[in-house]
Amino acid sequence: MRKHRFARAALVVGLAALSVGALHARRPWAARLATITRGGEGPPTLVLLHGYGSNAADWEPFTATLAVPPHTHFVFPVAPETTVPPDGPIGGRAWWRLDLEDHVRRGQLLPDLSATHPPGLDTSATLVNTLLLDLSRSPGGPVVLGGFSQGAMVASDLAFTTDDDVAALVLLSGTPVDEATWRRGFTKRRGLRVFVSHGRADPILSFAAAERFQRELAAAGLDVTWVPFDGGHEIPGQVVAALNAFLAPILGKK
Repeated sequence: MRKHRFARAALVVGLAALSVGALHARRPWAARLATITRGGEGPPTLVLLHGYGSNAADWEPFTATLAVPPHTHFVFPVAPETTVPPDGPIGGRAWWRLDLEDHVRRGQLLPDLSATHPPGLDTSATLVNTLLLDLSRSPGGPVVLGGFSQGAMVASDLAFTTDDDVAALVLLSGTPVDEATWRRGFTKRRGLRVFVSHGRADPILSFAAAERFQRELAAAGLDVTWVPFDGGHEIPGQVVAALNAFLAPILGKK
C-alpha cells in the first residue's frame, strides 16, 4: 500500500541541534529525515510530528511533562519543507505546502480536507515510514506515533495506509485528509489504541470534523480515547494529563 495555513503548536522552546536519523547503512538508498532525539535509549519510543510552520524543537518540553519510563526514547522529526510568508513564518517547517483557504466550502468557515490528497503527503509519509522501519530495528519495542495539527494528519496517513507496527496513535488537533482511503485501512487497525484531542473553539481546523472522525474510528473497532476541550488550536494541560493516563499502560509506566 502506498505506502503517502495551520497554526504552529502552542509551545515555545529554544534552539536545538539536529541529528540525522540513524541506521543509514541498513537502507543506504533511502532519504532520511533530520530528527531531534531526547531521553533514554528505549524502548519504548515516542515519535511526535510537529505542526505546520512549527519545528521539531517545539516538542522538547514534552520530555519533562509526559510521565513516561526514564528510558523512553523521544524522536522528533523535522518536516522536509520550509515555510515562507504569507503561508507561514520564515524558517518554519511543513510536511507539505497547503493554503487552507482553498479548501473552505461555500457557507463554511473552516477548511474541509477530507476529500483531498495533497501530493506532498506521500513524500512526507514515505520519509516517516523509513524512520519507523529504522526504529523497529533499533531500539525496537513499542513505538507510539503521534502528531499535532498537520503532523497528526501525517501520522494518521501512516497508520491507515501502511502496515507499520505502532503500539498506539496520538492525534492532537488534526483533521481527516483523503478520508476515503483512510477508511479502507480502519479494519486492519481494529483494537489499536488511539488518542484524539481537539479544541471546541479551534479557529484553524474543525472540531466537528475531529469529533466525527473519532466516532468513525470507534465504530470500526479501534480503541479510542476522545478528549475534547474548551480551547483553540493548542495542547493544554488537561490534554497532557489525559495523554499521560492514556500512555501509562502502553509504555509500562507504573
